[in-house]
Amino acid sequence: MKIFENFKLIGISMLFAVGLTACDKPGPAETAGKKIDQTADAVGQKIGEATDKVAITMAEQSEKAGVVIDDAEITAKVKAAIFAEPGLKTLQISVDTVKGVVTLSGSVDSLPSSNRAQALAGAVAGVNKVENRLVLKSTIK
Repeated sequence: MKIFENFKLIGISMLFAVGLTACDKPGPAETAGKKIDQTADAVGQKIGEATDKVAITMAEQSEKAGVVIDDAEITAKVKAAIFAEPGLKTLQISVDTVKGVVTLSGSVDSLPSSNRAQALAGAVAGVNKVENRLVLKSTIK
């Protein structure tokens, strides 16, 4: 009987060993797992590329927005400087700024007032150029 039990143990051990060996071979689950991993890696790379493109676009847009904010700030400062100047009628002077170029338009009472408005605008930080399109009231009919 002991021999029979030994054969039984040997048989069970053999079945167990064969079963473990079969587990080492890649099956459909392992193949699917590898494909999922490869797909996830590819998606990760695509997402990384898209993120880089979005970051570049956002940086470009931020620069453009920065120019607009700077121009608006320059316009406000020029208007404030003209408003603070006695003798200049600020409601008759329009100020527009594009990429640091300030355009003054409207009407003034005299040439010295026109020159003073131009000088005030040119003194504001960030102004690259002043286009003086102010006209004298005496020439307007």
